[in-house]
Amino acid sequence: MKNLKTKLKSFTLLILLTGVSFYAQSQEADKATAALLSIESKGLINNSESVSYMVRLEMDKANIYSIMDKYDMAEMIKKSEIDVTNCYGKNCIVAAGKSLGVQKMIAGNMERFGEKIIITLKVIDVKTETIEKQNTIEYQNLQLELQRMIAISVQKLVGLTPDQEIVNLLIKYDAPISSPQTQIKLSGPRMGSSMTFGDAGVVLTNPESEGGFNMYPANFQIGWQFEKQYISAGNFQALVEFIPMIGGLESGSFIPSTTFLNGFRMGKVGWELAFGPNLKIVKKADGYWDNRETVGDKKWHLENEWTPAAGDNPNTIENRLDSRGKAKLSTSLFIGMGRTFKSGYLNIPVNIYVLPRKEGTIAGFSFGFNIYKKPKSY
Repeated sequence: MKNLKTKLKSFTLLILLTGVSFYAQSQEADKATAALLSIESKGLINNSESVSYMVRLEMDKANIYSIMDKYDMAEMIKKSEIDVTNCYGKNCIVAAGKSLGVQKMIAGNMERFGEKIIITLKVIDVKTETIEKQNTIEYQNLQLELQRMIAISVQKLVGLTPDQEIVNLLIKYDAPISSPQTQIKLSGPRMGSSMTFGDAGVVLTNPESEGGFNMYPANFQIGWQFEKQYISAGNFQALVEFIPMIGGLESGSFIPSTTFLNGFRMGKVGWELAFGPNLKIVKKADGYWDNRETVGDKKWHLENEWTPAAGDNPNTIENRLDSRGKAKLSTSLFIGMGRTFKSGYLNIPVNIYVLPRKEGTIAGFSFGFNIYKKPKSY
């Protein structure tokens, strides 16, 4: 009795496995056979061979067609003498499909155009020699995410639904003006160098005994950029920036500064223009240039260096940069322009700027990097 039960269980399991195998074979038999020769690649870091491999992989994962094995296809192509390197036109693809004995052919091209990657895929029916399905999608220029882009294009081509969050991340839509969904923050480190000209540049290099700072006229700066975009309309963005920085370290000094900017980013290549106040703490003192002909030194002196016994000071009293003076808040107008370069999710802003001032203009350049962060959904 026990052996009979064991035999019945084994027989039942065999029936089930046979049924599953038969169902799988019937499902596979119902699939149309398809082959993929080569996907054209223009302006991408991935060549035609690698993008073709990725498309074939995603078509296999989609499990809609029975994709011809690439090794079997390579053997048949060799016998048929098909030039797959230049077979992109419909007539050539159909002829190749007939030689391979498949029902469908997968074709397409991928091209970088400005700041976009355009992927076009199509299914060609070999018997009717017509394009059965076609799909074209414009993505952001994020070449490191090309595999995900291909997955989305393949899924849309065969009628599957891709992950909407990934679609939103990779496909570039023109966002509405001042929409909460399009307000993004792009913050990151900032560094650069500036050069001080005019009288202020001279004061920086003078010795401290003469009221100078014993510094180089050029100094390195390092800080952090806080940026928030508040308008996005196609290729135009308006933004505000807050950039605290520290300079003068190479001269043994500590010069803090803060810049508030209102900026505009325009065009597909990311040209920028920004302006706003620059605030920094500097030391200034009241003093005078001794221009008396009897003295002839024409040097800078502090106001308290004039002796009352000499009578009233005939020289004009000025407020000037002086390391012996008191710390004061100094303001300047910052005017900058530049361009943001992109590499995947990485943004690399490069700018030149000028702070025009009567006592000495400051000019410099800065650069940094930040990473695009997907805005929160509301």
